[in-house]
Amino acid sequence: MLVLVTYDVNTETEAGKARLRKIAKQCVNYGQRVQNSVFECMLDPTQYRLLKGILSEIMSENDSIRLYNLGDKASARIETLGKSKSYNPVDDFLSI
Repeated sequence: MLVLVTYDVNTETEAGKARLRKIAKQCVNYGQRVQNSVFECMLDPTQYRLLKGILSEIMSENDSIRLYNLGDKASARIETLGKSKSYNPVDDFLSI
C-alpha cells in the first residue's frame, strides 16, 4: 500500500532540529521524499506499523505527523502539477 507521510516538527530548539533529522531519516528508510516534509512510502502492513511506532517514539507533543493510506492502486489517483514527476510511486518501489 502507498502511504503518504507528512510532518511538521517544532524546530525552535536544538532538540527539535534533531527530531526533525531523525524523522526525515526514518522516512527516507521507508520511502521517497517528494517535498521537504512529505514522503511516499510503499509499505506492507508490518512495515506500516513499524514506521508508525518509530515515528511515535521520536516525535514530541508539539510535533505533528500525518499518515495517509492511499491503498494499493494509488498511482491511478496521483496527479502532479508543476515540476515533472521524478519517479513512479509504485513501479520504482518494486524495483528496489
